[in-house]
Amino acid sequence: MAMPPAIQEPGLSSEEAARRLVSYGRNVLPDANRHGIVSLMVGVLREPMFLLLVIAAGLYLVLGDLAEGAFLAAFAVFNIALVAVQERRTEKALEALRELSAPDAIVIRDGVDRKVPSALLVPGDLMRLSEGDRICADALVVACSALHADESLLTGEAVPVRKTAAQTRPTTDQPGGDDLPVVYSGTLAVSGDGIARVFATGTDTQIGRIGASLAAIEPETTPLQRATGRLVRKLGVIGIGLSAAVVVLYGIVRADWFSGGLAGISLAMAVLPEEFPMVLTVFLALGALRLSRHNVLTRRAAAIETFGAAEVLCVDKTGTLTHNAMQVAALYADGRFLDVDVERQNLDEAFHEVVEFGILASKPSAFDPMDRAVNELGRKTLTKTEHLHAKWQVAREYELQPGFLATTQVWTSGDDVDAEATRKTIAAKGAPEVIVDLCHLSAVEASAIASATTQLASRGFRVLGVAKGTAPAGQFPPQQHDFDYTFVGLIGYSDPLRPGVSESIAQCRRAGIAVAMITGDYPATALAIGREAGLDVHAGIITGPEMAAMDEATLTERVRTVRIFARMMPSQKLNLVRAFKRAGQVVAMTGDGVNDAPALRAANIGVAMGRRGTDVAREAADIVLLDDDFSSIVRAVLEGRRIYANLRNAMSYILAVHVPVAGLALIPVALGWPLVFFPAHIVFLEMIIDPVCSIVFEAEPADPTIIDRPPRKFDEPLFDGMGLARPFLQGLLGLGVTLGLAFWLRSSGRDPDSARTIIFSTVVFGNFALLLANRSTEISAFRTLTRRNTSFWVITGAVLIGLAVVTTIHPVMRLFHFGPVGILEMVMASIVGSAVLGFTEGLKYWHCGTTVPF
Repeated sequence: MAMPPAIQEPGLSSEEAARRLVSYGRNVLPDANRHGIVSLMVGVLREPMFLLLVIAAGLYLVLGDLAEGAFLAAFAVFNIALVAVQERRTEKALEALRELSAPDAIVIRDGVDRKVPSALLVPGDLMRLSEGDRICADALVVACSALHADESLLTGEAVPVRKTAAQTRPTTDQPGGDDLPVVYSGTLAVSGDGIARVFATGTDTQIGRIGASLAAIEPETTPLQRATGRLVRKLGVIGIGLSAAVVVLYGIVRADWFSGGLAGISLAMAVLPEEFPMVLTVFLALGALRLSRHNVLTRRAAAIETFGAAEVLCVDKTGTLTHNAMQVAALYADGRFLDVDVERQNLDEAFHEVVEFGILASKPSAFDPMDRAVNELGRKTLTKTEHLHAKWQVAREYELQPGFLATTQVWTSGDDVDAEATRKTIAAKGAPEVIVDLCHLSAVEASAIASATTQLASRGFRVLGVAKGTAPAGQFPPQQHDFDYTFVGLIGYSDPLRPGVSESIAQCRRAGIAVAMITGDYPATALAIGREAGLDVHAGIITGPEMAAMDEATLTERVRTVRIFARMMPSQKLNLVRAFKRAGQVVAMTGDGVNDAPALRAANIGVAMGRRGTDVAREAADIVLLDDDFSSIVRAVLEGRRIYANLRNAMSYILAVHVPVAGLALIPVALGWPLVFFPAHIVFLEMIIDPVCSIVFEAEPADPTIIDRPPRKFDEPLFDGMGLARPFLQGLLGLGVTLGLAFWLRSSGRDPDSARTIIFSTVVFGNFALLLANRSTEISAFRTLTRRNTSFWVITGAVLIGLAVVTTIHPVMRLFHFGPVGILEMVMASIVGSAVLGFTEGLKYWHCGTTVPF
C-alpha cells in the first residue's frame, strides 16, 4: 500500500468558504419529517378530542345556545393551540438532535486540516476521506490510496467500488462501477484514504436530486408506542360503545335526545385517554434532548426504553475508561528497562533503535494515539541523531489482520518508491508474542521477552514489540512472515484512567449493572487497569485466542462471571454480544470502528464513540457518546431510568384521573340523576391533565433510590398486574368518595347547580391528590413537595386561579352550570378530593416499609 495521499494545494481560504456558503447555501437536504404550521394544524384537526368538541359546540349552536357553543368553540381553539405547541416543542427537540448527529468533515482550508460540520461544506472545498467516513458531498477524487466506497444507498449494490484519482471531472459520473474518480454524498468510505474536491452540495448532489433524506434521528415507532396505541384503540372502542349506549338510553328513557347527545359526548371525552400518544411523544423527544445534555446522543427512540433495562455494559478500555492520550512510559532493549521522562531531551543510546523503528512502524501521518506518542518521543530525543528519516517514503504497508496482531511498513530512502532495485528497510510493531513469532526467536529468548512484557503489563502499560529488517530488491512478498526480522525491543505506553471512572463503576455496582472491559491489550495490562478501575476481576480473564477455541455453551457460561476480555479482535465483539444475550442479559456494547458495526447492531443498546468513532459505527449504533467518556454512559443509564420511571408514573396518573371523570359522566345517567358533567367540564379537566402529564412528570427529578434498584426486565410491560391495579384503585377511591358526596348533596336537597360546583371542585382537588400520589411510587407525596419542579407549582397556581374564576364569576358560572357555594363547602371539597392521598400513602408504606421518608 502506498503512503496516505497528500496534496500541495492550500484549499479555500476561510473568507472564500464563507462567501461560497452564502452563495450556495448550507449543505443540507430538506427534512421530509419536518411539519409546517399548516400540516400541524391538519394533524390537530383530526384529533378525536377536537372533533368531539366541534360536535358538542354544533349541538349548542343548532339549539340557539350561542354562549355555550362559543365557549366550547373557544376551548377547541385552545386545544388546537396546546397540541400545536406540544408538537412544535417536540419537533424543536428533534431538530436540535439532528444538528448534534450530523457528521463532521475534515477539509483543507488556509493550508491546514480543519474539522467542520458537514452543513458548512461548499463547492471547492478539499475534503479528506478516511476509512469509515460518511461522505458529505459529491466530490472529485484528486488523490487516493486504495480508496473504496459503499454506494449501495444510491445503486442498491452492496459490493464496494474502487476509486481512482483524476484532476478533471468525467463527462459521465453516475454512481456505481470501479475506477471512477467521483464520490457521492451519503455513501461510505469503507477502506483506504483520499482527498476529494467538492463540486456539489445540498440538493445539487445525486442524493439531493433523487429526493432522499438522511435524517439521523429515525422516526420509527417504538414497541412502547405500538403497545400504547393498541391500548388507546381498545379503550376508544369501549368508550364509543358506552357513549352510544348512553345516548340511546337517555333518549329512550328520558325522551331528551339533546341531553343524551351531550351525555354521550361527555362520556366519550372522559373515557378516551388521548393523552397517551402525546405523553409518549413528548417524553421520548425531550428525554432524548435531556440525554444530549449528558453528552449522549440518542439516534433511536427505542434506546430510551431499553436504557433502564441494561444489565451489562461492555466498554472499550482505550478512550472510554482511559483518556486515549498515550505516552511512552517505558522502553525495553537488550535486557534493560528504561522509565521514560517525556520532558527529557536526550535518551540513552541503547534505546535509540527501539524508538527509531517504533516510528518507522507507525503511519507517517499519525492519527493513532500510540503512533503519535512514539513520534513525539522521537521528535524530542532523536532530532539531532541519524535515527530520524524525514525523507524516507513508504513503499508498502502490511495491515493488521484478524488473528495476527502486527503491522509492517517497508521504507525506501530513494525518490522512486516503486524502484525494485533499491534495497529497503522494514519495521514491524505489534503484540509482543506476534513479534517474537515473526523474529523466529529461540525458546529462551522468547521466555525472556515474555517476562519483560509481563513486568511492563503488570504496571498497567500497553506493550508493543518492535522488530526491524531489510527487504531485498524485487517483488514484495504477500505476507509479513516472509521477511527476515530482528527483534529490537518493547515499548510500554501509559494511558491513565479518566477522572470519575472508578466512581462510575461503583455506581454501576450499586445499580446492579455489570461492567465488562474489552481491550486488545496484554492480559496483565488489562487486569492491572481493571483492578485500578474497580472492576470485578475475581473470575479471571478471557483472551481472544481462548474465546476462539470455546464452544457456544462454554462461552455463554463464562460470560456470566468474567468481566475482563483481553487480546480481543474487533470482530470478536459480535460473539461476545451474542454470548451475553444467550445468557439472558441485556447488553450495551461500545465501538468506534467499521468492524464494530455488526456488534453494535446486535447489542440491545449499541453505543458508538462520537469523537474517535467512524460514521459507520455511529450509524449502526442506537446511542452516540459525544465525549467518549464512560461516566457519560453511566449518567445516561440513570437518566434513562428516570425517564422510564416518570413515564410510568405519568401513565398511572392518566389512568387514575380518567376513572372518576368517566364514572361521573356515566353513573348519574344510569341512576337517573341530573347530568353532573357537561362537555365544558370535561374540557376544563383535560386542560389540567394534558400539561400535568406531559410537562410536570417529564421534569420530575429522579427518586434518590433509583440507583439502588436492579435493572428492570427487558420484556417487562409498562404496567404489570400491580401497576394496573394501583391507578385503578386510586381512581375508584376518588370516584367512590365523590359519588358519596354527590349522594349526600342530593339527599340533603341541594340544588343541582350548587351540587355540581362542589362535585366539580372535588374532582379538581382529587386530580391534584392523584398528581401528588403518582409523582413517586416510593417517596412520600409530602416529601415530593420539597423537590425542585417549577412546572408543578406553575400549573398548580394556574389551575387554582382557573377554578376560582369558574366558581365565583357569575357569567362564567352560567356557562358551567354552576351555582354559588360557600368557603366551607370548598374546604369540604378539598378534603374529600384529597382522601385518595391517604390511601396511596398507606400503599407506599405497606410496599416500602419504613423506608418511605415522610
